[in-house]
Amino acid sequence: MRAYMNYSLYAVVDEDLLAGRDPASLAADLAVNGASVVQYRAKRLGSREFLRRARAVRAALTASGVPFIVNDQLDVAFLSGADGVHVGQDDVSVVDARALMGPAAVIGVSVSTVGEAERAEAEGADYLGAGAVFQTGTKTDAPLMGLDGLRAIRAGVKLPVVGIGGLNRQNAAAAIAAGADGLAFISELMSAQDPGAAARELRAIIDAAKRR
Repeated sequence: MRAYMNYSLYAVVDEDLLAGRDPASLAADLAVNGASVVQYRAKRLGSREFLRRARAVRAALTASGVPFIVNDQLDVAFLSGADGVHVGQDDVSVVDARALMGPAAVIGVSVSTVGEAERAEAEGADYLGAGAVFQTGTKTDAPLMGLDGLRAIRAGVKLPVVGIGGLNRQNAAAAIAAGADGLAFISELMSAQDPGAAARELRAIIDAAKRR
């Protein structure tokens, strides 16, 4: 899995923004409409319910072959059969995540500085979630790094870099031009009336920017 990852459109299914929709059905819809990775995030669910829903998302994504990543919670990632886990600076270390998940697991790390990026790379991360690239209402405590910060991280490491934070149809191409291997979208997908159509449009923008 790790050698063949395509991070172009990294879709985040956020439990807090579902508005009554089923996360498994939404994940499957995004996967068939251009998402190349799907992460499931549930900051306020208890572990038991998080695991139940994560297993449903895992099952829904199996046919598509799109990698499934669980946000933050290592136990849920492991027990749900996820392809990997994404951790923040205050979560478990890459080394500990790897010890539990195994050598084939995809381990992503949130970073906002070159130093954090270099440390994650040295510890054996598979990719970086770099942000916030732009102002975001989804994670208000994330430091704003801008396109210059994204360029600096891209220049400082060899790992795939996924831009995150405030990304939309208007600024996606600029983030790719700044060196991002892929872009993570939360609100732009979760707030869309038709998330599948939004995923198709965003993937087309990303693919066109990469060709340029």
